[in-house]
Amino acid sequence: MTHSFLLEIGLEEIPAHVVTPSQNQLAKRVSDFLTEQRLSFGEVKAFSTPRRLAVEVTDLADKQEDIQEEAKGPAKKIALDDEGNWSNAAKGFVRGQGVTTDEITFKELKGVEYVYVNKFIAGKAAKDILVQIKAVIEAMTFPTMMHWANYDFKYVRPIRWLVALLDNEVIPFSILNIESGRQTQGHRFLGKAIDLETATEYVEKLATQYVIVDSKKRKETIRTQINALENNQSWHIIVDEDLLEEVNNLVEYPTVFSGHFDEKYLDIPDVVLMTSMKDHQRFFYVRDLNDAILPMFVSVRNGTEANIANVEAGNEKVLTARLEDAAFFYQEDQKQTIDDYVERLKNVTFHDKIGSIYEKMERVQLMAQIIGKREGLNDRELTLLQRASEIYKFDLVTGMVGEFSELQGIMGEKYALLMGEDSAVAQAISEHYMPISADGELPKSKIGAVLAIADKLDSISSFFSVGLIPTGSNDPYALRRQAFGVVRIVESRQWRFSPLEVLNDIKALATLHPALFTKMSVGENDLEVLSFINDRMKQWFSNQKVSYDVIESVIGSTDADLLTMAEAAVTLEAHKKDSDFRETIEAVTRVLKLADKNNETDLSVEATLLDNVAEKELFERVETIQRRIVDLTPEELYHILSEIRPLIENYFDQTMVMVEDAKIKQNRLNQLSLIAKMSSKLGDLEKLNIK
Repeated sequence: MTHSFLLEIGLEEIPAHVVTPSQNQLAKRVSDFLTEQRLSFGEVKAFSTPRRLAVEVTDLADKQEDIQEEAKGPAKKIALDDEGNWSNAAKGFVRGQGVTTDEITFKELKGVEYVYVNKFIAGKAAKDILVQIKAVIEAMTFPTMMHWANYDFKYVRPIRWLVALLDNEVIPFSILNIESGRQTQGHRFLGKAIDLETATEYVEKLATQYVIVDSKKRKETIRTQINALENNQSWHIIVDEDLLEEVNNLVEYPTVFSGHFDEKYLDIPDVVLMTSMKDHQRFFYVRDLNDAILPMFVSVRNGTEANIANVEAGNEKVLTARLEDAAFFYQEDQKQTIDDYVERLKNVTFHDKIGSIYEKMERVQLMAQIIGKREGLNDRELTLLQRASEIYKFDLVTGMVGEFSELQGIMGEKYALLMGEDSAVAQAISEHYMPISADGELPKSKIGAVLAIADKLDSISSFFSVGLIPTGSNDPYALRRQAFGVVRIVESRQWRFSPLEVLNDIKALATLHPALFTKMSVGENDLEVLSFINDRMKQWFSNQKVSYDVIESVIGSTDADLLTMAEAAVTLEAHKKDSDFRETIEAVTRVLKLADKNNETDLSVEATLLDNVAEKELFERVETIQRRIVDLTPEELYHILSEIRPLIENYFDQTMVMVEDAKIKQNRLNQLSLIAKMSSKLGDLEKLNIK
């Protein structure tokens, strides 16, 4: 016999972005709980609205599975005393297993006899187990949690009711002053409280109280209504999936409606209109069949069509106020020049320990030129890059960005074009923020990519130089995202880019332009910065499914070139299954271990001190490789290491490195150090797992 079990947590309105993750979390926690309790079940159906999280468990077993198992106790010599009576150890063991000494048997294990008993544990009834479901509810975690009343207990929002039904029977438990029962709540305004007779009528009964509790069905209802409106009006309604998810988690009974605004607001850039509608009002915007934006919007009401005209009018009034502000700022912002705005940035603090945004821009100008030249930008591109870096933050002090902060960079591009800047400069202003998330869009232009890298590196080095280094999950200035952005941009562009070289460049700039770095201790935290960027490189490698040991190896590369690291990772991954991979790495590792004992920086090798054939053969081969080591790709370098493996093995067969003669020992260490230095361009090969 199987059962259905319903659990519902009734709450004050949950933030929209928390609803779906919480629904999934509850379903997983309930599933894990039942599995741990040995209660078999069919499916855990998850439900949610802004006011509730719920699961329905189908085909739940009547009771736990019985357990028949053999338990091992103490050795026989401990279980019996000298007179053959049961010792306290034996008695304590059987008591703990719920049996008597009469059930003891002996079995031999590895030459020693031990006490064994067979025990039977009868499964408990499901209803007796389910009272513990309270612990599942209390264990839930959320991004933000709150206290209420005088309770110490914290939750995403105050709990208002609890439903726990096994078929038609209430599973009794309480959280704070809330007792579990069978009463659920309908729509806050349209419905009423209702009693559920059985667990299986949950969805249908709530539907009669204007609650569509199945979030997937609710979302599909919204999508269907939008499609119908779109077809009836010959519109193209832009359904942003993130916005649809958010709106879906704001309503319990959705009704789609449309509204309009004055055509005069179409003079505002589309991006401002879309931001006003989507980000500020949670509206979907509308285009015609030629993709031109229309003076219309689409929204979703939490209720029926009753008095929908009043709802439309109210939303139109709110949107009009937002658009009126936007139109005002758009006109006022154009009354000043870019130079006016740049001058105002001198009084805008980037961070009180670092300086102004204007000073940051001056540092980025210098850094951008260095990076641009290194990455092969031509003279025209460098000139455009210089202009972009001189003004790229100007829109931060415009009225529009002050009101709509999410438009920073975007309005910079719009205003730059309106004020006569080159389109490449305007594009770079917008692109320097990219990527704005871990997997966000990357700059499309070279100038934008260089400016983005320079800006991000300045932020990272500046905050590190004043001791504001991310710790644990604490990263208030999003430095991890910025460092990962640098890695992604460089990799996508296939640029040769060394963070170590950049840090050296910054130190040189600090020496030449000390006024721009007055509050910073440049260079003191370079090792932390390198480690920080390397950690982001590890993250990128991990996303590419590179093995952990290969990641650790290539990050140890002395080259420190991000693209070379990526190429080295591809090479090592490709050859891990080669029949001679292990032997090659073992030979090189043996070289590395001895090279670690060499404290000399001058690695010259005297040919006259080579006294056996193996030494001379290896010396000649390495000398040939050294002449072209700079031009070798990681793939070519690996093949060379594989080819010289027999020479290395022969060398160790015929040569004692750590001899008493100091000159010969040093010569041999130098010879091995040259090979170690060469192999280090692939990475720290000692970290490869070759077992």
